[in-house]
Amino acid sequence: MINNIVVQILTKIKKARRGTLFFSDDFISTGNSEAVRKALQRLVKYGELVRIATGIYVRPEIDPVIGPVTPGIETIAKAIARRDKARIVPAGIYALNRLGLSTQVPMNLVYLTDGAARKVKVGKRTITFKKATPKNVSSIGAISGLVIQALKTIGKDKVTPDETEKIKSLLREEKTTHLRQDIRLAPEWIRQIMQQVLNDNKV
Repeated sequence: MINNIVVQILTKIKKARRGTLFFSDDFISTGNSEAVRKALQRLVKYGELVRIATGIYVRPEIDPVIGPVTPGIETIAKAIARRDKARIVPAGIYALNRLGLSTQVPMNLVYLTDGAARKVKVGKRTITFKKATPKNVSSIGAISGLVIQALKTIGKDKVTPDETEKIKSLLREEKTTHLRQDIRLAPEWIRQIMQQVLNDNKV
């Protein structure tokens, strides 16, 4: 029974490109959860899969120099969000780092989500999904959504002139339609900074 499930799972993962993330639930049609768990354990033992986190596996890409390469922690977070059909937005120090406003590389990533709150351990790092209101995860601009969360992390009246200019420069790279949409999601003091960019662009 288990050997049959192993073959079915192996066949499925080999049809996908290397580097694809798999969740235990992806194989629920092959057997009950316990049988699937044991089959996945065997595939890890055989070297066909690498266990990334609880219930998350990958058939790693193979680099000719460094060997097996597993997905980055951001890729894993996005895959979890897609599985859960949830929206996520980077928050805290992570948002600052993504925008280049902090050189601190966070070991633990924090995302706001409209999905379930949870923590996922990936090696020595942790992905934290914090439950948020729909408004806080409704941004459509990759830059403007990050800016809102980064400024919230810095705090009102604590943003330096240099940070303000850096943020304005980044927002000028955002699509105008996205900026117009996301400005409505920001607190008033952040909205004022975003509005200055819209005014400067005369849109």
